Amino acid sequence: MSELSHIIDIAKNTINVEAESVKLLTDNINEEFVEIVNLIHNSNERVIITGIGKSGVIAMKIVSTMNSTGTPAVFMHAAEAIHGDLGIIQENDIVICISKSGNSKEIKELVPHIIRRGNTLIGMTGEKTSFLATKSNYLLLTPFEKEACPNDLAPTTSTTVQLVMGDALAMCLLDLNDFKAKDFALFHPGGALGKKLHLTVGELLPDDAKPTVRLDTRMKDAIFEISEKRVGAAVVLNGNKIMGMITDGDIRRILEKHDDIGQLSAEDLMSKSPISVDQKLLAVKAFQLMIKNKVSQIIVVDDNKSYKGIVHILDFIKEGLN
Repeated sequence: MSELSHIIDIAKNTINVEAESVKLLTDNINEEFVEIVNLIHNSNERVIITGIGKSGVIAMKIVSTMNSTGTPAVFMHAAEAIHGDLGIIQENDIVICISKSGNSKEIKELVPHIIRRGNTLIGMTGEKTSFLATKSNYLLLTPFEKEACPNDLAPTTSTTVQLVMGDALAMCLLDLNDFKAKDFALFHPGGALGKKLHLTVGELLPDDAKPTVRLDTRMKDAIFEISEKRVGAAVVLNGNKIMGMITDGDIRRILEKHDDIGQLSAEDLMSKSPISVDQKLLAVKAFQLMIKNKVSQIIVVDDNKSYKGIVHILDFIKEGLN
């Protein structure tokens, strides 16, 4: 067997082993799972999620997912908890403890302290008869047939099913919380994702990008206006009313048809049905509109349909909205 095919076989086997165990998780989405979801949803307190080792890493990921989708959650390291971090847990917090075996030394030391504090304990483990499973008020069972590791040692399948169970829990809570895109935007103001959820087309307008000509503006002057403002187009106004738009493409096309352009005006050059959007429209939606209509510039207006400026498709691309 060649090195190439050997590596491909290992990768495919890893995926298949983990995928099979993920499929088995559906057998454990039952009435108890629903009770857990409703318990967290109806609580006014936080979810404290704890674990150690690889399970601790999964706990941090689930905390991150919950926080970003409307369920307040806090990570607590299982080993550090018994050395002072138990103070993280408040009186009515719900605690989810994640452990592959449910029998590790740290878990056995931590769980009795949580029980004594009177907090509701939800265990997430692959062993139904483990210490964690039997001591928990509720159980999220995450069984798996074997680790993807050829030695059946390195946490691979076990952590995958933990992560998927956490995602299932978070998505059910998201639905019950009626968490919409606008709510998601409040939790993700930065980066490309934040821009897609927050940035409006009006915010893309350059300060000096309001190229304007009149119906009777000569072609030479129209070309000068377009070149000076550097957005590849100019809006044609009659008073304050938008009559059309002239683009670089319109100029090229008219030059192909006419030898003598000295007598042509903006009215002769303009496209009479340009696309315009409100300045409050999300930039990502304006970008999608431009792609659909195969245009490179779009007119931006305010609530009164007054002309505010032009944005170029490159302005969207620079913001990472493509």
